[in-house]
Amino acid sequence: MDVVALLVMLAFSLSGILTVDEVLAGFSDPNIVLIALLFIVGEGLVRTGVAYQVSEWLMKVAKNSETRVLVLLMLAVAGLGSFMSSTGVVAIFIPVVLVICQQMNISPKRLMMPLSIAGLISGMMTLIATAPNLVVNSELIRTTGERLSFFSFTPIGVVILVMGILYMLLTRRWLAVSDDEQNLPINKHSIRDLIETYKLQDRTKRFVVKAGSDFIGQPLEELHLRSNYALNVLAIERWKHFRPIFLASSLGKAEIKEKDILLIDISNPELDLAEFCQKHNLEPAELRGYNFNQQSKLMGMVEVTPIPDSDYLGRSVAEVRFRSRYGLNVIGIKRNNEILTGNLVEEPLKAGDLLLVIGAWKLIQDMRNKTKSFFVLDYPAEIERAAPAQSQAPHALFSIFTMVALMVSGIVPNVVAALIACLLLAKFRCIDAKSAYSSIHWSSLILIIGMMPFSIALQKTGGIDLIVNFMISTVGGMGKHWILISLFILSAVIGLFISNTATAILMAPIAISMAQHLNLSAVPFAMTVAVAASAAFMTPISSPVNTMVLGPANYKFGDFVKIGVPFTILVMLVTIFLVPVLFPF
Repeated sequence: MDVVALLVMLAFSLSGILTVDEVLAGFSDPNIVLIALLFIVGEGLVRTGVAYQVSEWLMKVAKNSETRVLVLLMLAVAGLGSFMSSTGVVAIFIPVVLVICQQMNISPKRLMMPLSIAGLISGMMTLIATAPNLVVNSELIRTTGERLSFFSFTPIGVVILVMGILYMLLTRRWLAVSDDEQNLPINKHSIRDLIETYKLQDRTKRFVVKAGSDFIGQPLEELHLRSNYALNVLAIERWKHFRPIFLASSLGKAEIKEKDILLIDISNPELDLAEFCQKHNLEPAELRGYNFNQQSKLMGMVEVTPIPDSDYLGRSVAEVRFRSRYGLNVIGIKRNNEILTGNLVEEPLKAGDLLLVIGAWKLIQDMRNKTKSFFVLDYPAEIERAAPAQSQAPHALFSIFTMVALMVSGIVPNVVAALIACLLLAKFRCIDAKSAYSSIHWSSLILIIGMMPFSIALQKTGGIDLIVNFMISTVGGMGKHWILISLFILSAVIGLFISNTATAILMAPIAISMAQHLNLSAVPFAMTVAVAASAAFMTPISSPVNTMVLGPANYKFGDFVKIGVPFTILVMLVTIFLVPVLFPF
C-alpha cells in the first residue's frame, strides 16, 4: 500500500495536477511527526512492561470465566489503545489471548474478534488514539480554524465500547467452531518446556540466603563457588520496593544480601546439598516454571548452536569464555537428542550441539550482533513479554501523563507534547535510539503522506465541489441527520477498499465543505467522518487490526462480514444520534 501511495504522488507530479511542493506537503505536516512520535510512546509502554502489566492483571482477575475475560479484555484494549497505537495494543494481546484460550480450552475465534473490535473502538476514545482523528482535526483547523479537544471523542467512544461489549457477548456464538476444528496451538515453546526438556528441575536449584550466612556482604566472585563446589550462579532474585527483581548480568561484583535467592546450576552431582546448605546457612527452594515466568520480562532462556565452521568447535564452554563474552550462562547441552550431564563448562563443543543459555533478554538478543560463531534458534514464547526497561515503568507513566496533561490543557501543540514525552522517555532510559527508530511504522507513515495529495488534488481540480454538489442535491433536502448518514455510509464503503487513514484524508475535506455550503458548523460533519473511518469492522482488510487476528483465529472473510456489518450499522445509529447532541449544528 505504501508503494501505491508513492506511485500516486509520482502520478500527480508528472501529470502536472500538483506542484512538487504540493505533492510533498505531507512530509512537513505536523500530524505525520505526531503519529511517528506516538509509535515511540507506545514502544516505551512496551519496553517498560506497562502494557503487559495490564495483560497480566487481566489473566489474574478473569480466572476461568469467558464472559469476564471478554469484558475485561475489551476494556483493557480500548483503554490502552486510547493512548497508543491500536495495532501495537492488539499485537501485544494476541499471544495473551492465545494463552488464555489454551488455558480455558476454548477456540481463539471466541476472543480474537472482540480483541479486534476493541482495538478499533479504541480509536474513537481520544484525539490521539488513531491517525484518522488527527487527520480530520488537522483538516478542520486548516479549513475553519476550529479544533477538536483531547476528549472530544470520549463520550461517543465510551457509548460505542459499552455497546460493543454487549454486542460481542450476544454474537460470539455466531463464531461457531466445527466439531473437527481444534484450538490453534501456540507454536513457540515456553521456558517451562525448556526446563522440562533439559531436566533443569533436577540440577538447577534455588537457595535462600538466611540470616547469619557467611555469604552475606561478600561479592559473588569472592565466594569461588564454581572452583570450590562446581556451582554456577545463574541469577540472584532480590526483593526491592516490595517486588522481586532479577540480577542476571555482572553478577561477579554483586554483593550478597540477606533473603537473596540464588539460582544455582549444580554441575557436581556428588555434592552433598544438605551439608552445603547447613554450612553456609542456606535454605533450598524448588525450581518451577513459574519462577521464570514471574521475571520473564527481564530474564529468559534460549537455545543456541555453534555454526559448522566455528572456531569454538572442540573447545569447552570455559575455554570459549562464554560467560565473559556474552554475559550468559550455559546451563544445558543437548547432543544427538540426549541431554548431557556432568560438568558442562568443561565439555568440548561439537557440531550440532544445542546449548541452552540463560540471562537477560537484552544480552540474548545482543548475542546475534556480537558473534557469528553461534546461531540463536527460535526464541521461546516469553520473548514476547520481554521488558528490558521494566524498572523505569514509573517514569514511563510520568512521561505519558505529562503528554496527556499538555494535550488536554492545550498549553503546547499536540506534536510538541508528544515530543516532550519522547524526550522524557529517552531521559529516563525507557527507550533508546535503536528501539525508538525501529518502533516507527514507516510504511504506515508513507501511506498517509502519499494519500495526503489526494485531498489537495480534489480541491484544486474541483473534485470536492463536484462530490459535495452531488451529495447536497441527493440528500441535502432530506435533513441534517440524513446528510450525516450519507457521510457515514460513504466513509464506511470507501474504508472497505483503502485504509481508514486514507478514508479520513479523502472524506474530511468533503464533509467540511458540505457543512460550509449549508452554513452549518463543520465539527459534527468532521466527527462523523472520523468515527466512520474507525468503524472498519466489516472485512479483514479494512484495518491492520483485523488482518492481524485473521490467522491466529483462523477466521474466514465471512466471519468479519457476519459480525461487522450489523455492528457498523449500530455504530452509525449511535453516531448520528450523539454527534448533533454533543456538537450542535
